[in-house]
Amino acid sequence: MELALTISKLTKGFWVQGRNFIALQDIDLSVNKGEFITIIGPSGCGKSTLLRCIAGFERPTTGFVQVEGQEVNRPGIDRMMVFQGLDQLFPWLTALENVAFALRVTDTTRGMALSRTLAGDYINLVGLSGYEGFYAHQLSGGMKQRVAIARALSVQPKILLMDEPFGSLDAFTRKALQEELASIWQKTGVTVLFVTHNIDEAIVQGDKIIAMSPQPGRILSVIDNPIPRPRSSESPKFAEIWETLHHLLGIHKNLSKEPLRSSQRTAPLEEVEAII
Repeated sequence: MELALTISKLTKGFWVQGRNFIALQDIDLSVNKGEFITIIGPSGCGKSTLLRCIAGFERPTTGFVQVEGQEVNRPGIDRMMVFQGLDQLFPWLTALENVAFALRVTDTTRGMALSRTLAGDYINLVGLSGYEGFYAHQLSGGMKQRVAIARALSVQPKILLMDEPFGSLDAFTRKALQEELASIWQKTGVTVLFVTHNIDEAIVQGDKIIAMSPQPGRILSVIDNPIPRPRSSESPKFAEIWETLHHLLGIHKNLSKEPLRSSQRTAPLEEVEAII
């Protein structure tokens, strides 16, 4: 398969309070076009920093990032990012105008009428037909994230970077958006890198799951996910991957030897970080 992303020997350090803090160390990663990759690890392991290096918001201290063979030196519309916060939209623009703005400012379209037409197509893609004229304060958290995803996809990026995009949402909305995102990914074929703290979410979403170690962030393992979509947490393979991730991330001290039922899982890593 053709590579969408290549990361080689990437190390990223920051000068903090008189010392060099290494956030990422010796990251090597290859991602094929059209893959859906989830990235999981404890807070402070450099997941967001890795996305920012891919996006071009941060420059690696050593090593490099390439998108389809071209080295990343700055931000570009071939890599679009969706963040966790629900305040990503311009509050003075409607949902449709938020998406149309991205099309116009990136010269993806020429002309107001065409940008609004295409924006409407992407609003429909994320299931918000009928809400084009709503402002951010009139939308729920899940709706806001749908608009943010529509805006990011509207410029037809090669890679969609998602930094815990559903982390601030309730469980019901999160599950609905997980299903929505999987459907959008299958329709568009975009390459997705998705950061999460939630182990169940990492397994449900990712065809490959990257587990990272804390400070400095390193890749512990890349796990292939063979479970067919749509994925069920009751699958024996699901439980196997779930336990593998817990052991990789050091969250195994209180686990019994018997497989855990889905109702027994405490998937968010933030609840068990004291063990790490």
